[in-house]
Amino acid sequence: MAQRVAGAPALLHENSGKSGPLPAKPPEWRHAHRHSYGAVDLGTNNCRLLIARPVEGGFTVVDAFSRVVRLGEGLSQSGKLSDEAMDRAVAALAICGEKLRRRNVSLSRAVATEACRRAVNGRDFTDRVREQTGIALDIIAPQEEARLAVLGCHKVLEPGDGPALIFDIGGGSTELVLIDQVDGVPKIRSWWSAPWGVVSLTESEGREAIDGKDRLAAYKRMRERARHSFTRFAETLPKTAKDIRLLGTSGTVTTLASVHLALPSYDRRAVDGLHVPTAAMQNISTMIAEMTYEERSRLPCIGRDRADLVVAGCAILEAILEIWPAPTLGVADRGIREGILRSLMARDGHQL
Repeated sequence: MAQRVAGAPALLHENSGKSGPLPAKPPEWRHAHRHSYGAVDLGTNNCRLLIARPVEGGFTVVDAFSRVVRLGEGLSQSGKLSDEAMDRAVAALAICGEKLRRRNVSLSRAVATEACRRAVNGRDFTDRVREQTGIALDIIAPQEEARLAVLGCHKVLEPGDGPALIFDIGGGSTELVLIDQVDGVPKIRSWWSAPWGVVSLTESEGREAIDGKDRLAAYKRMRERARHSFTRFAETLPKTAKDIRLLGTSGTVTTLASVHLALPSYDRRAVDGLHVPTAAMQNISTMIAEMTYEERSRLPCIGRDRADLVVAGCAILEAILEIWPAPTLGVADRGIREGILRSLMARDGHQL
């Protein structure tokens, strides 16, 4: 049965409806917390923005934006970002730039991940972004991507003393991070970046194979590719650890959690911090893999935007569950953007 982590901190929005006045604070505290911070995460599939202000013990979100841009579309075949994909990304980043200016953001960071790392024209693209939007994209290494994801989501990790595996299924890669928690602070023991994400793995088979009559065979091949890419990392994992925990931060796990809850539409409040039996997530993954594109599209929290890529996400998730068979899967609708914000705020001395 799905349940929420007791005491998991929520990321409050400014107009969240929370009643009651804030506790009185000294004038210098109020002044220091007027500053807004911004985080932009340009992935292989999505462009996301978060703007927040620090509050005692966390931060309050004042603006957000997300758009599917499919920057890495066709990258696995051509080795470069297509003109159409770059146009979509620049248009989304222009909206992010306008929001950052309108909100008078005092400090921000914008990062780009696997698509820009892999593309031969990735640097040319970031130059264009800076010229046309004013946003300076930092193409980060996989290790930094993993660190930010952990920093952004570890607060909703299931309580326990055993080691935890945190993963982020992206569009072009999947990051796996093994951590211990000491006094609530995550300590990274090891990490791995696999070259398969929902876009690249889908393109390895082609949509025709995934939606054809032999789609279960295609699904099995994708799952095997993902499993093989985790082999070296799996060899380093503890074999006799008890009380192991698992937490996923990605569109795949939030989507599957929504299907598990049978939500009529996506609700972040119901999903973020949820813990679902892994057996239930495996059953949902198999069910989705058996469906046609049209059948998947009719599921409320999948729709046409995710119907073609969600199958690859399920294959990657099943491969992760094979190497780390935790009894439950934690779901985090937070990650790199929140990790960026926490890093920026901590640098300014805010206690989060």
